[in-house]
Parts: sequence; C-alpha cells; structure tokens
Amino acid sequence: MLNNVAKKTFSWVDERFSLSPLIQFMQHKKVPVHRHMIWYYMGGVTLFLFMVQVATGILLLFYYQPGISTSHESIRFIMGNVKFGWLFRSIHNWSANLMLFFAFLHMFSAFFLRAYKKPREMTWLTGCLLLLFGMALGFSGYLLPWDELAFFATKVGTDIAGAVPLIGEPLKELLRGGTGVTGATLTRFYAFHVALFPAIFSSVLILHLAFIQRQGMHAPSYFEKLPLSQRREIPFFPDFILRDTLLWLIILNVLLYLAVFWPVEVGLKADPFTPAPAGIRPEWYFMFMFQTLKYIPGNIWFMEGEVVGVISFGLLALAWLLVPFWELKARPNWRWRPMNVIGVVVVAYIVIMTILGYSV
Repeated sequence: MLNNVAKKTFSWVDERFSLSPLIQFMQHKKVPVHRHMIWYYMGGVTLFLFMVQVATGILLLFYYQPGISTSHESIRFIMGNVKFGWLFRSIHNWSANLMLFFAFLHMFSAFFLRAYKKPREMTWLTGCLLLLFGMALGFSGYLLPWDELAFFATKVGTDIAGAVPLIGEPLKELLRGGTGVTGATLTRFYAFHVALFPAIFSSVLILHLAFIQRQGMHAPSYFEKLPLSQRREIPFFPDFILRDTLLWLIILNVLLYLAVFWPVEVGLKADPFTPAPAGIRPEWYFMFMFQTLKYIPGNIWFMEGEVVGVISFGLLALAWLLVPFWELKARPNWRWRPMNVIGVVVVAYIVIMTILGYSV
C-alpha cells in the first residue's frame, strides 16, 4: 500500500519536474576511493553547518528586535523566556564557529591535494569567496547582541577597515552608517547579516556546488597514475551520500554537546561612554591578523604600520585567491614541492599567531 502511494507520488512529481535524469546522473557519478578520501567530507560538513545556521537564524529572528534599546533586551528574552531559546542561540553560535573551522579545513585540504588545478580554477575561486563571506557573516553577526565585547570589537574591526588606503574612510563610514558605532551601525550590520551576506553566500554556494557536480571529485595524482583495474570508486548516490549523512549526524551530536555544556552567555549591555573592557579580542578566525597587527611598528618608512599590515594582508589574500594561476613547479632534486612548503608555512603561521593571540 505504502509502496504504491510512494510510486504514484514520485511518478506525479517526476512527470512535472523530470527528476529521473537527475537521479540517473547521481547514480552514475562516481567518487574515487583512496587514502585521502576523508577530506572529501569537509565540504559537506561545512554545507550542513550552514543549513543549521539558516534554520536557527530564522528561529531567532522571530524574537530578535534590532535597535539600541531593544537588541540586548530581546537577546536576554530569548535566553531566559523563550522555550529552548538559549539552546538555539548556542547552536547558532557554535555552528558558525564550526562552519568556519571546517571551511578552513576544506580549503587547505583542497590546496594540498591540488584540487585547484585545471579545470577546477573556478571551483577554487568560489570556495575562497565562500570562506570570505562566511567570515563576513560572523563579523556582522557579532554586533547584534549589542553587548560590551561586541560593541568594542566592532569598533576595532571597523577602525582596521578604515586603514585601507584611499577607500578606508568611506568604507568605515559605509559599515558604521556614520562616524561612530551607533544604532545606525547596528541596523546596517543586521541588514548585512540577515539579508545581503546570506544572499551573496547562497548565490556563490550554488555556483560552487554546480561546478563540483559538473566536474566531479578531484582525485590525487597518485590515484590518476593507477591502472584502471586498480582504481576503486563508489557511486555518489546512495553510497557517498549515506556516508556524508552519517557524518552530519555525528557533527550534529557534537554541536548539541557543545551548545548544552558550553552555552553562549549574555554580556553586559553596550555603553559607548564607558572605557573598553580589558582583553578585547576578535573571533578566533580573525585572531592571526589581529595579533600580527599588534607586532607591526607604529610607522614603517613613510606609512603607518597598521596601513602596511592591512595592505599586506590584502595582497596575500589576492595571491591566495589566484593560486590556480601561479603554481610553482618543483625541480627534480627537490624533496618538498614549493606549493607544499607555502601551504605548511601559511597553516603554521595562522595556528601560531592564533595561539599567541589567546595566550598573551
């Protein structure tokens, strides 16, 4: 009885939306099986955590009221009066951090496995843009509770944006909606966080997924060198999808554990007229840049040290974005490929600076 209903329902939908070709494509698509296959799942986990972000964000929007006199109070109401409000806010916060953590893992795994090489240049570019806008989502959402830490961290962050040559001051005023961090800033960050950045992120995500589906999973060079008889592959659907779903369930349990045992707290309401509390720090994914700027001298030749730091990070980010177009070739007697050395140096620098930022 149930099988007949399911078949009739599928036939009705298939007749109108032609799902059969899509299912056949997924069934014929293969995923290479090799010792580095675990890194294929990092992108799927990032996608899952973004969906958790969207779902919990929508639930929070039912009660959140942007405004200097309402933002902090509405967060306190969500945490204290809305049933399971504290849980959904904690899940939203933790999933944002985990999403960016797995996005970094996904990016560096693609780098070390050479997944950016021809014909996947656009896949790399869209992936880097997704990480950039994911960080922008985190930064814009940090101010919305309108507490002390969020207020002064946003002030520091927008001051750093103001150090960009030529466009710095207009950019800072655009972000703040004026010269200072005020209610206009809160309104703008709310618009960025719930409308502009999610729209851009979703659009780039659709492109990124389309490129991956069209070109398939990248296989390492050692796999490509194997004879066809020795190459092992599994169907994308249902084998790989089921494995991906199982990992999503594991990540969901980890997320719930973190949200329950380390819930997000509500800080003191922001007061622009009070001094900044000691130990103001950005979120962990900005820490390596923040810590680097602290080590740069006040003046370097004829330029301010902060300006030099901002320009340097901008140029390095651009170079990283264009990795597919400037890959260095290794000499036969070199034990380490230049690209591997660069990748190790970048990862080590980010990790060391982040640790220093939290320990100093």
